[in-house]
Amino acid sequence: MEEKKDLVSLLLRPELPNVLKELPTARYRVKRLSELIGEDVVFTLRGLPYGKVQKLRESLSDDVSVHILLQGCVEPDLKDPALKERYGGATPAETVKAMLLPGEIEDLSRAVEKLCGYRRTTIDEVKNA
Repeated sequence: MEEKKDLVSLLLRPELPNVLKELPTARYRVKRLSELIGEDVVFTLRGLPYGKVQKLRESLSDDVSVHILLQGCVEPDLKDPALKERYGGATPAETVKAMLLPGEIEDLSRAVEKLCGYRRTTIDEVKNA
């Protein structure tokens, strides 16, 4: 029988804090925009730290999905003034709502949440052998 490692020792490994600070990123193609433009429209999204997610959920009763997307979108810069001018939004949130369909906003927001560890299984049950 193999010796059980001390869990605290595993969590105290020197390389772990650096890895934990890195927020996961992923790229997502928006099908409708890609088809309309004739080229891939790919959003780069990043997970958000715990405090940011909680603050968004507590302070915003409306448009939480839009604001999660705004905070988690690395590329394109959804706050870019050129996008605001092109899509006529008075705020970045209004620009996003003018540029994307509600389902696209929800899907991209959920993708950010998944990068944060929400909406996916992050733990496995350990069964006794």
